[in-house]
Amino acid sequence: MIEGLDELVKLEDLSLYSNRISNFENMDSLVNLQIFSIGKNYIDKLETIIYLRRFKRLRTLNLAGNPICEDERYGMYIPAYLPNLMYLDFRLIDKTTKEMAFQMHRSAIANLVHREGVAFKKLEKIRLEEEELASHKAAYVEYLNGPGLFNSMFTEDPEAPKLLLLPGVSEFVEIYKVEFVKICQVIFDYGLKGFHAREKEMEHFLECLREANEENQQKGVNIIKAFEDKNKEHFNQIQHITDSLRLESVILQLRAALNQLWSRLMNLEMQLVDQLEETTRDFERNISEMVSTYVENVQALIAQCRDLENHHNEDMLEIAISSYEKMGKNEGEEEMPEELRALFVDKDTVVNTVNASHDLHLLKIDNQEDKMVTRANGWVTDLIEKLHTDEINRNRKRVLEINIYIHHWQDELDFLELQDMN
Repeated sequence: MIEGLDELVKLEDLSLYSNRISNFENMDSLVNLQIFSIGKNYIDKLETIIYLRRFKRLRTLNLAGNPICEDERYGMYIPAYLPNLMYLDFRLIDKTTKEMAFQMHRSAIANLVHREGVAFKKLEKIRLEEEELASHKAAYVEYLNGPGLFNSMFTEDPEAPKLLLLPGVSEFVEIYKVEFVKICQVIFDYGLKGFHAREKEMEHFLECLREANEENQQKGVNIIKAFEDKNKEHFNQIQHITDSLRLESVILQLRAALNQLWSRLMNLEMQLVDQLEETTRDFERNISEMVSTYVENVQALIAQCRDLENHHNEDMLEIAISSYEKMGKNEGEEEMPEELRALFVDKDTVVNTVNASHDLHLLKIDNQEDKMVTRANGWVTDLIEKLHTDEINRNRKRVLEINIYIHHWQDELDFLELQDMN
């Protein structure tokens, strides 16, 4: 069994020589595999090789020492089914061999390519659907571009099957569904639009951070370079100074220069901190306003769904009571299904059943609203917290880099002073 390769996506050369392997598996992540040595194992079926067709970059394959090599079809089967292969068992596969192998297996390979094509299209469709769903989830609008929410209101409603048997209710519910789904589509479109607007705002902000960091970093490099160019000669000469007073004077000058350099670099870092703080503050205000507006508009749209449900409940209650009263007058009993006869025990039962259905529908709508609002507010809260954490870590790292650089030169001067004392 082949295990432990899931994380090795960049692996190009793999050797599993003499590992008692009889089948290829768990290697799908090795998309960059170019050289594969699996000699002296237990591979005994030619069809096993088909698994290796997924590795489009595979050029060298060693199978020597496997039972498969004893099959008389081996020499033509491998080049036919792995046409991109250049070396097999340490030998170059010439053009003539490849052509002969292909002709020998033309029909089988054509069928295989067709099946692979069909399988690829299915996988690609699934991948695109998953990507689309992921983008919808990021915008908090998954399953709102259709009857998903509406259907869940009725499929999870135990009273719905009975109420749908009431005269005229099915047609009435279809009209309700069309209106409800229209509002859901508006929410969906608005959610995607809001998501893209937030993404654009994020991209602009991150670009501002990047430019500010790069500009500040370049200024720091220039300051350090100017310091090193100016004092390089002093550091070189200091090793040859024999006069103690002269040495002490030069070291004092260099220490003063180092202190000045530290101050300039720290001041530069503080300027960047202030600049990034202002930029981040503006971004936080903008993104918070965007999310706040998004939440308000979503709540307004969800309120329309709730209003539709309330109107639907009023009409449903009217139809249910009317049907109950007709049943009490012995009107239309023959048309009344047994499920409704059991429902119409008394008026309170009818009202309670309709209200129970209504309450569940409202709960589904409320949950949808809570989910969208909670996720949006949670996203902006987590984002702002992460921005502050990242900036704290960046600042600490930069200050540490400055201090390490300064301490390096100070240690050099300390060493020279110690030498002079000795």
